[in-house]
Amino acid sequence: MSRPFSPRPFSSPASFTRVNGKIRAREVRVIDSDKKQLGVLTLGEAINMARNQGVDLVEIAPNATPPVCRLVDFGKYRYELAKQEKEARKHQHANKVKEVQLSPNIDPHDFEVKLQHAVNFLCDDMKVKITLRFRGREMAHKEFGFQQVERFISKLTTFGHPDAPAKLIGKGINVMLSPLPRAKRAKNPHQAEYEAELAAERARRGGDSSESDDGPQDGEEEEISGNGDGVDDGADNGASNGDSQPNA
Repeated sequence: MSRPFSPRPFSSPASFTRVNGKIRAREVRVIDSDKKQLGVLTLGEAINMARNQGVDLVEIAPNATPPVCRLVDFGKYRYELAKQEKEARKHQHANKVKEVQLSPNIDPHDFEVKLQHAVNFLCDDMKVKITLRFRGREMAHKEFGFQQVERFISKLTTFGHPDAPAKLIGKGINVMLSPLPRAKRAKNPHQAEYEAELAAERARRGGDSSESDDGPQDGEEEEISGNGDGVDDGADNGASNGDSQPNA
């Protein structure tokens, strides 16, 4: 179903900030560039003070009584606000979970592709949920599944650690990996390729704000498809196309 309206472009809080003559209050509480209070002034007095100092009068707390304004260069204020938003998004990564699916007899190439994705996610401060699903007679050879999971985890010891030992739940094995602290974590050997992949994905999506590179919301899982070709958001394609079942 097509959307009745095109999505709204992303707007930062700075785009809604009133500056100088756009401020509507008659009186404002003024603070200087060092965040020292200068008292309550009329709007005209505050604007003249800003002009004398070669800066702008920026409304930073419009709901206060009277509104609070700051004497600061508006360009510098927008830069500081954008930097704070970027730092906040970095901290949100810790609550994201990416899922990587394996199978007991996964193809070596698919294994390496999914391993590379897991490294990228852990280096981006995201958790990785490893899931191995048994199908049919594969349940008779659970040891093959545990061997694959343990081998996968051993390849990631310099990037993350399991929160708990791998467990058999239903017809699958699950284990959660958390990223190591940055000071103790190895550098991502595929960082350049990962950034190029993200840039290509953003270009393919055409800059749609509803599919921004911020990923899923906090606590939401994103899954790596079984075909080993890359990230398939929200897909549940099962094990790799190259996987084969172990002999009974």
